[in-house]
Amino acid sequence: MTITIAQHSAHPLTVNRFGYGTMRLTGPEVWGEPANRAEALEILRTAVQSGVNFLDTADYYGEDVTNRLLAEALHPYPADLVICTKVGATRRPDKSWVPFNTPENLRTSIENNLRTLRQEQIQLVHLRLMGPGPVPLAEQLGALFEMQREGKILHVGLSNVTRAELEAGLQLGPIATVENMYSYAQRTTVSLPHGANPGGEEVLDLCEQHGIPLIPFFSLLHALPKQLDKIAEVARQYHATPAQINLAWLLHKSPWILPIPGTSSLAHLRENLAAASIKLTAADMAYLG
Repeated sequence: MTITIAQHSAHPLTVNRFGYGTMRLTGPEVWGEPANRAEALEILRTAVQSGVNFLDTADYYGEDVTNRLLAEALHPYPADLVICTKVGATRRPDKSWVPFNTPENLRTSIENNLRTLRQEQIQLVHLRLMGPGPVPLAEQLGALFEMQREGKILHVGLSNVTRAELEAGLQLGPIATVENMYSYAQRTTVSLPHGANPGGEEVLDLCEQHGIPLIPFFSLLHALPKQLDKIAEVARQYHATPAQINLAWLLHKSPWILPIPGTSSLAHLRENLAAASIKLTAADMAYLG
């Protein structure tokens, strides 16, 4: 299964429809070095060796931890590997998440990503929206589109967007991808300590209409409370875990969904990858709802 990013552009990117998100490779609270650096590097190498060619990162993971791990594990990168990063936020020493989204901030972040990832061009950049603030969306996206014209960025996407924000973004320029929280258990807006996270269900139909891949994040971390009897029942039928059925559900929900489950465990990575081979039936999907 593959999916094409920016299919109508001069430079489309086709990737396998099961990626890997690097956020979980950091220390506690997405801060600092991994508990097991050797395993973190092996996870990245194993993912790519297993056919994963879409990796999601951000320079504020760690900070800069996942970017440096990617470069150490995989550089020089395989020709078909797409590394997607995020800008628009940063971390304070107290581990809080704060906006970093003025045009000057965004340029600083892009230059930092280019340096730490050892790239001359970022293939895909998500603008991570941090809720209402003093910097208009048009000003933020305008800065990224300017760097796209300069050749520093190939494609621009949006992350953590409401439907209205995505509609506004589409009026401002080509939006290649959308990255929102989404899972079987959590489909609409979720409140987290660092702000509200719009759900994938709110924008999925719009993404489908425009041929925009929807990339779910936190699809395992916050999903699947034990009381979800339906998904547990389907998991028993397939001799799988509920987490695997959650990933299979995302893959079957729409051909425009590109899951990127993250983990800091090599065994869990292999378990996640196995979910891609689970073929849910139409009856299964109807039962799950």
